[in-house]
Amino acid sequence: MSKVLLIDDDVELVGMFQEYLTQEGFEATAVHDGERGAAEALTGLYAIAILDVMMPRMNGLETLRRIRAGSRLPILMLTARGDDTDRIVGLELGADDYVTKPCTPRELTARIRAILRRSQALPPDSSATAPMVVGHLTMWPEQRRAAWAGTHLELTSTEFNLLEVLVRNAGKPVSKNQLSELGLGRPMARFDRNIDVHLSSLRRKLGNLDDGRSCLQTVYRLGYQLIKE
Repeated sequence: MSKVLLIDDDVELVGMFQEYLTQEGFEATAVHDGERGAAEALTGLYAIAILDVMMPRMNGLETLRRIRAGSRLPILMLTARGDDTDRIVGLELGADDYVTKPCTPRELTARIRAILRRSQALPPDSSATAPMVVGHLTMWPEQRRAAWAGTHLELTSTEFNLLEVLVRNAGKPVSKNQLSELGLGRPMARFDRNIDVHLSSLRRKLGNLDDGRSCLQTVYRLGYQLIKE
């Protein structure tokens, strides 16, 4: 049973989500302020956290920043409809995805399942499969580990998913919609900046090629491509 942490000051809404998630086989815990939510998220007891942006005292973005300072726990943000700024900042700070309010419990649950399907690592002793290697980049998909020139990469769950898609297609462009489908588990919505923000973060974390170029290139009108030397 996956444990879900709900961090939102809307007690009535969280209660509805909590009840639905329990019916769907999850163990859901609710916390109603950012400071307690961050502390609870850092206990290591949860598979995913659902985090609202708009909260009093310590808002969701500051809560996210505090969680990311000590954990790679998958985080799904709840954002106000049309609030692109909070959405983009949340992704830049390390959120895995977002859902706009108002949303139904069914939609939220579907998004949780999509993230969890792509974030579950196999046990450490299941490493028989050879790593994937593209230039200086090495990935171990079963353990969800990646390294650049031997140095471990600190990636969020979604960043790892997207990077794995690019590695498996190294040397050819992958469209944004393909990246969204394969990396996030959902079609890309109109005006969705999610993929662009995650790929920008990946560029900062990955090293450059020997000639100084970024190993991750934008291909005009086609998507993104991991350079295969």
